[in-house]
Amino acid sequence: MSQVDDMALLGDIRRKLMEKPVRDYTVSPDLTLCDFIEALGEAHGFMAGHVYEAAMVLADMWMDEKATRFLAFTANLVATGLRGVIAQLVREGFAHAIITTCGTVDHDIARGTGHKYYRGYFALDDTMLRTIDMHRLGNVVIPVENYGLAVENFTRRLLERISGSKKEWRVAELLREAGAMIEDKLSILRAAYERNVPVFVPGITDGAFGTNLALQAQFHGLKIDVLGDERALADIVFGSEKLGALIIGGGISKHHTIWWAQFRDGLDYAVYLTTAVEYDGSLSGAQPREAISWGKLKPTARSVVVYGDATITLPLVVAGAKCFMRRRK
Repeated sequence: MSQVDDMALLGDIRRKLMEKPVRDYTVSPDLTLCDFIEALGEAHGFMAGHVYEAAMVLADMWMDEKATRFLAFTANLVATGLRGVIAQLVREGFAHAIITTCGTVDHDIARGTGHKYYRGYFALDDTMLRTIDMHRLGNVVIPVENYGLAVENFTRRLLERISGSKKEWRVAELLREAGAMIEDKLSILRAAYERNVPVFVPGITDGAFGTNLALQAQFHGLKIDVLGDERALADIVFGSEKLGALIIGGGISKHHTIWWAQFRDGLDYAVYLTTAVEYDGSLSGAQPREAISWGKLKPTARSVVVYGDATITLPLVVAGAKCFMRRRK
């Protein structure tokens, strides 16, 4: 390419970069949420622009009838009121499959069976909390009896309910039965049961539900088919024309989602909501561009990362996506 061609290309890039000016906005009680999301897009600076773009990508993913959509998230969020938004995404048809952790199952069972969690403080004295039988999860506090014992009792009832039907169960099958037993409409497992969305928990033994499963299944003669879930997950991936994922947080939920995506040439859509950074080489902080090198994300994929607390960013992104979807109908 000649120097003249180079200059022409650079000129085109410059003109393209000048198409959308940054715009100031003001706030008032009359500003609608949809208008606020639009304002974030025009203000653009830093994560405001990323929230807007994430809402756009999520809307496109949601409306793409050819895309199989994964919802991946970490358990800490289920201890907060964000649990309701995640259940809403499932109930309203966003997710075709969920990939999460055993802690999600624990918190959803506990809260879904009426055991309350409470608003606390990060700075609470943890030695004092142990003395008064309270767990602390960030700034959420949980009475001891509302967690471990609640999950243990539920697991016992679950195994008693299913033990007469068959002797070998996939984890996703067990969690479907668990969802059928929960009546709470804000329960993720209940929403997944109602929408027939499989819940995959590759680290099922890393939590109260999995531990109780290991202890109690032996008394009922039950076997847990962990690899069966992987076969079911493979069927979903290989049976899909396109793949998309909303990934909230990191760890095994994120990795298992993008790991399986590589066997179908990678994700076509990816929205990451995270607080993890990439300087330490962790999977949790890895950007979508790194996933391209592994074949977990297509080079042509639409992707965006929003840095920030998901209890704030997820409701904004989901609300924005719903605004864009309504506008397009």
